[in-house]
Amino acid sequence: MLSSQLVHILAVGVALLVSCHALEPCPDPRGPPGRDGHPGPQGPRGRQGEKGDPGTPGRSASQDILVDLMEFDERISKIEKALTLNGKIVITGDKLFASTEKTADFDGTVKICKAAHGSIAAPKNAKENAAVMRFVKQFNTYAYLGITEGHIPGYFNYLTGKPLNFTNWYENEPMGKGTEKCVEMYTDGTWNDKVCSYSRLTVCEF
Repeated sequence: MLSSQLVHILAVGVALLVSCHALEPCPDPRGPPGRDGHPGPQGPRGRQGEKGDPGTPGRSASQDILVDLMEFDERISKIEKALTLNGKIVITGDKLFASTEKTADFDGTVKICKAAHGSIAAPKNAKENAAVMRFVKQFNTYAYLGITEGHIPGYFNYLTGKPLNFTNWYENEPMGKGTEKCVEMYTDGTWNDKVCSYSRLTVCEF
């Protein structure tokens, strides 16, 4: 703990600082010049440079902590939802993939994922595709993806209706030409168009 003498000195110092800024400039702490001393001539003042543009204000430490906590809370929320499937979990980037380790047809898979507050897995890059492939390789069975054929045969979209920004079709696929509306993933990670009534491994994303 600080001694009473040190506390008193600090208090006096703070008081002096406050009074100096609030009132006139403080006197030189070295005291007035001696009786026989004479001040020297004042040198020329330098030219003051122009004031630059203000920079972009940064976030405070408390704001950084708040953002980190929000991101952590979002990740925990995804994990909690995935755990309701009682299966395997794989995290890639900001996405979490989970499987029930059971099979269902396409519509059944969509319903299972929606009930868990997720959606059927729809890889949008090579890393996400590899994450889904881990499930199909582990259980040695194919999995439906959240991709279906649009109104034009041979053209596939995500379930949101947006066009695909990533594909990994097996050689010469898709070739159903309107008869195979869904997409399944093979155990090597490649895709094939397929009818939607088969049972395939359920893999969801969050």
